Amino acid sequence: MKKILFVLVPLVLMTVTASAQTGILDGQVTVNPPDVFENGGKVYVSFSMDVSGLDVRTDKEVILTPELRDTSGNVEALPEIWLVGRNRYYYRMRNGGVPEDARFYRKKNLSTVLYDVNVPYEPWMASADLVLTEDICGCSELLASDEDMLFSPFVPLYVYVSPPVDLVKVRNITGSAFIDFPVSQTVIYPDYRDNPAELEKIRSTIDVVKNDTDARIIGISIKGYASPESPYDNNARLAKGRTAAMSEYVQELYDFPDSIFTTSYEPEDWAGLRRYVASSSLEGKEGILEWIDKDMDPDMKEREIRKNYPEQYSYLLHTCYPALRHSDYEVKYVLRSYTDIEEMKRVLETSPGKLSLYEMYQIASTYEKGSDEYNELVSVMVHMYPDDEAANLNAASVALSEGDLKAARKYAGKAGSGPEAVYTRGLLLAVEGRYEEARPYIEQARDAGVPEAAECLKRIDRADLQ
Repeated sequence: MKKILFVLVPLVLMTVTASAQTGILDGQVTVNPPDVFENGGKVYVSFSMDVSGLDVRTDKEVILTPELRDTSGNVEALPEIWLVGRNRYYYRMRNGGVPEDARFYRKKNLSTVLYDVNVPYEPWMASADLVLTEDICGCSELLASDEDMLFSPFVPLYVYVSPPVDLVKVRNITGSAFIDFPVSQTVIYPDYRDNPAELEKIRSTIDVVKNDTDARIIGISIKGYASPESPYDNNARLAKGRTAAMSEYVQELYDFPDSIFTTSYEPEDWAGLRRYVASSSLEGKEGILEWIDKDMDPDMKEREIRKNYPEQYSYLLHTCYPALRHSDYEVKYVLRSYTDIEEMKRVLETSPGKLSLYEMYQIASTYEKGSDEYNELVSVMVHMYPDDEAANLNAASVALSEGDLKAARKYAGKAGSGPEAVYTRGLLLAVEGRYEEARPYIEQARDAGVPEAAECLKRIDRADLQ
């Protein structure tokens, strides 16, 4: 009995086709690349065979039996193909013995066999081979039996990792306020010009956290800036004094302890001015940028810009400089941890930012790996934690399982250098059919203790025989 494995079946609602023809029966028959796909709960198998070179004597019959078969012993026999000589053809027509669903042909003058069947889908078929067994018989006696592995594509084994436990969940909210001060003053007047709206921005930011029973504020930092049009020493006085005034305003408003406040200041926001000029369409902006970038006394720098670019300077003074007088603030807080899965799921629906990556993974672990729910949550995790190695590793595995090799490469590149990341990069190469390049990665992962690596190497060895 000769077994010819010519396509492995990763059934993902898409057609899978073997890459080359397969010769059987000592090369007398050529099997063209088969199509195997799952759709609507059924597995469809189709292929064609060139049998023009097959010689079947009058008292002989060749029985070809396609089978879906996995390494765990599951087998689904498909309808047989009978190619018979003249005498055996008439004998079978008179006496039967051919299965009802078999494809029964008299070989004489037959050059091509078209095979097309479907069977109910079973989960194990997602990693099955398509095997063709051949029996050569004469007068009901088995005359030839042999077995040969001709083709077995690679079926990947994916790995997923649990992120480390986030013992302290620290978050922050940042913003900028543009408080108007009377000329040369450092006292906040809450009703002055646009101050009501700007102060409300700060209060709203703090209130969002303060009123959240799951959060505890642990720090408030404020950094003040002034614009460059006055002498540097005066700007330093204004930036420092206005920053202190802002800190005092918030402290009095909320009665927070002094220990959670930090303040700093920058006398002149040259970086903000540079960003504005660089993104503008001002005439002569390259020259202005050269002056901004010079390492020189800031007052001299400001005078040179005013002298050499008077029109542009006037424009900047009225349109850009007001925005350079700002106070940047950050509210740092700690979120409580969650232990109940159902509560985590509710928080995921309403406030996913409150969950750590580890907590999200705990939710994902309640779903079957590869399910829509699991894959969707892995996508949420990498979106919310785009630089986390564990999130990227799991996202790479999901992308591989969905056939998105471009996304898999992107995520694998950010998955770090741990053994699972090494394995996944090797797995990506193997999926692309680059087995020799994949081996060193998979072997390294095996030696580092990745459980899936040893089996993966066996599958590479099988596929690489072809």
